[in-house]
Amino acid sequence: MENYPEPARTLVAQMWAAAEADPARAVAFQGAPGANSHRALIEHFPDGLPLPCFSFEDALEAVKEGRASTAMIPIENSVHGRVADIHFLLPESGLAIVGEHFLPIVPALIGKAGHEIREVMSHPQALGQSRKWLRARGMRPIDYADTAAAVAAVAEMQDWGIAAIAPAFAAEIYGLDVLANEIADEADNTTRFLILAREARRPERGPLMTSFIFQVNNVPAALYKALGCFATNGINMTKLESYQRGASFAATEFYTDIEGAPGDAPVDRALEELNFHARSVRMLGTYPQARKRG
Repeated sequence: MENYPEPARTLVAQMWAAAEADPARAVAFQGAPGANSHRALIEHFPDGLPLPCFSFEDALEAVKEGRASTAMIPIENSVHGRVADIHFLLPESGLAIVGEHFLPIVPALIGKAGHEIREVMSHPQALGQSRKWLRARGMRPIDYADTAAAVAAVAEMQDWGIAAIAPAFAAEIYGLDVLANEIADEADNTTRFLILAREARRPERGPLMTSFIFQVNNVPAALYKALGCFATNGINMTKLESYQRGASFAATEFYTDIEGAPGDAPVDRALEELNFHARSVRMLGTYPQARKRG
């Protein structure tokens, strides 16, 4: 808790106490109260108890330790791409993906009215999503741990030449003003969140998504053969992202989303063929689609 700026600490302490009293309703998220993850949580879990955590690792640990039933973690943004570190943290966490949520991002410039802004603090994702807007006004971006904590830090410093980018409702939480609203460079700015739990859940209704990680050797046509498993079985692959684990550069891992679920005959055939071509396949979860693909 000491990692948060002072204006956020009292509210964080209150949320922690409520979550501790009823962990079955607690939902962990990364950031201070007022962050976009907090907004997503309120939309998806209207009866949930927000459990703010300083880092993604802390949020995942809260679920693993039973202090929260689920975690809500951003994985990608339509403007700025994937959220750093999540692809490494997710498989290591041992948690299962049990849902997804799409949140329209409407960033606001928050500070004290009547002052010229020279610097703007926020999470690198938020700064990247408003990069052109800031540059056009000569405002220097400063990376901060998360959006709402940046607002709390501005309130704590009281240097009114510094503002923050965060959801507009963070201004009310920390007693500041919305200096400008809807400052994203793209009007359809959206972040996709994953909902994580200790145990996998088989959804009772569809349409469904399945996420997994697979690894191939760095040999000719390895990825081509892996992708062919899904093409020949008519499986729609909606996401494929590569990353290297470790320093050997001997093999590439791929984070993948497909439409469908194990138990569907085409999916089962595709996964059986993938196991033949891949070094390893690790399932991360099957969950209802929050938004139709294609």
